[in-house]
Amino acid sequence: MVLYRKYRPKNFSQVVGQEHVTQTLQGALKTGSVAHAYLFTGPRGTGKTTIARLLAKAVNCDRAESEGVLRPEGRMYDACGVCSFCKEVEEGKAFDLVEIDAASNRGIEEIRALREGARFASARGKHKIYIIDECHQLTKEASNALLKTLEEPPVKTIFILATTEASKVLPTIASRTQRFDFKKLNSEQIVAKLQNISFTEKIDIDKNILLLIAEQSEGSLRDAESSLSKLVAFRGNKIDEEAVKEILGFIPENIFFDFFQMVKDKKKSEAVSLINNLYESGLDLDNFVKGLLGYIRKILIARASGSNLNRANPNERIQALAASFDSKYIFRLFGSFMRAQQEMKISPIPQLPLEIAVVELTED
Repeated sequence: MVLYRKYRPKNFSQVVGQEHVTQTLQGALKTGSVAHAYLFTGPRGTGKTTIARLLAKAVNCDRAESEGVLRPEGRMYDACGVCSFCKEVEEGKAFDLVEIDAASNRGIEEIRALREGARFASARGKHKIYIIDECHQLTKEASNALLKTLEEPPVKTIFILATTEASKVLPTIASRTQRFDFKKLNSEQIVAKLQNISFTEKIDIDKNILLLIAEQSEGSLRDAESSLSKLVAFRGNKIDEEAVKEILGFIPENIFFDFFQMVKDKKKSEAVSLINNLYESGLDLDNFVKGLLGYIRKILIARASGSNLNRANPNERIQALAASFDSKYIFRLFGSFMRAQQEMKISPIPQLPLEIAVVELTED
């Protein structure tokens, strides 16, 4: 089993980040005020579907008591993880939990079938839960059909809509739900989770490499866990920087430093050769440009920090470039490489926009 599935949270207390969501939902469970419809929005891999399943487990947990929900380790108003319903959800066998992928089941017939199924009571006499993932991909007709159900929801039925593009959800549907905006996780949160996984799985990996994985995942814990899975599959339980370069296309920071040093010193031919060597080695140039822009940002931050340079960025090479580039030139670097990134999408020769940017930057 891949790591992101193996280490998917089994209760609210195991969720990384999104405290504003989990605490509010637990408060609703405590007061008995769970809504009939929710809209979970936010970037991919931030826990929308996971928390939807946890809510489904919590409202139907077999260990619920009238005065509250008693849980192992003193957890209150949370999924117990050991009762038959919680186990059924984890194994994908729960009859009272229906998951629909709107990306592939987006038509009105699917929503009509949902409405028909929602008319029947839960098999356990508790709640019936429908999770509609990527709900923004429903057709207009399907969305209107779903709206009718949300306006007159069946008793003891909960709808949880999840989307990465909230702006595409019909306002009439969004207005009939309780909306929660999920946040990207920061690097520290992702690294902490990856360290726990590495310790449990006995994976020998340096924290700096985990930080690189976290930064590359752009706030998606699922992407970070998937990257760690790929590294383990490639190299086993001892992972070094070379494996990260090979599998994840990681580019060492010294490459960026060398490149900007060439640009600064007007070494046009050397900078162009570096680009071509990277391209011929199979490196994704779009990934390279993203790395360039990230490195320029670090230079800008170091430059803006002034007297606090050492505290803001301890990398001596970045400090050296920050001292040699004025702000105007840093903005010029941003403009040139952002333009090159856009032009690469339509260029018949992938490296050409980058080469043009180098020539422009190295000529006065």
